[in-house]
Amino acid sequence: MTWNPLKKKEEAQKPVDEAPAQSKAARGAKKDRPTPKMKQAQAAGIRPLVPTDRKASAKAARARLRERENVEYEAMQKGDLNHMPKSERLPWRIYIRDYVDARFNVGEFFIPVAVIILVASMIITSVAQSPLASMIMMILMYVYLFAVVIDVWIMWRGLKKKLIAKYGERAVAKGSRSGSYAWSRAIQMRRWRLPKPRYDKRGHWPE
Repeated sequence: MTWNPLKKKEEAQKPVDEAPAQSKAARGAKKDRPTPKMKQAQAAGIRPLVPTDRKASAKAARARLRERENVEYEAMQKGDLNHMPKSERLPWRIYIRDYVDARFNVGEFFIPVAVIILVASMIITSVAQSPLASMIMMILMYVYLFAVVIDVWIMWRGLKKKLIAKYGERAVAKGSRSGSYAWSRAIQMRRWRLPKPRYDKRGHWPE
């Protein structure tokens, strides 16, 4: 047996040379797949852009809309301006309501008068069987309608001038529908108007 002085040196260097190779292989294997924390982050970030249950989403949207409409309707009944629909909070809309509510409108009794004339005409036609009496009732109906139209025209003529002087042409522009808003309120009974009149009695003219 011969003694080799280089053998011990080779055996001592062998584990040192293999260790880096093993560590590099281990690090390479780890890089091939994400760490558990990275997996969790990726899983948390993956969400569908469109809701999976569209019916439930649409139902929830309708419920929110209905709830908002109920709040706005209740606000108009109570006269709560802060919670009314946006269109009812416009300054010229408020002015129109106050102006119409302050005056006596011939047309606000249109529905009860029309019902009374219609019922009376039916009774007269069936009981008295008089064509002349029925014709008289119809003439009265048309006379009342003519009076309503004249009264609304006079009301809007004066109101339009005031709106232009206070708010400019935008208050009476075509898209504002201020005219139809004024006359539709004028032919409603005072207690049925929405939003509710701010004052219980007539005569409180807007400034």
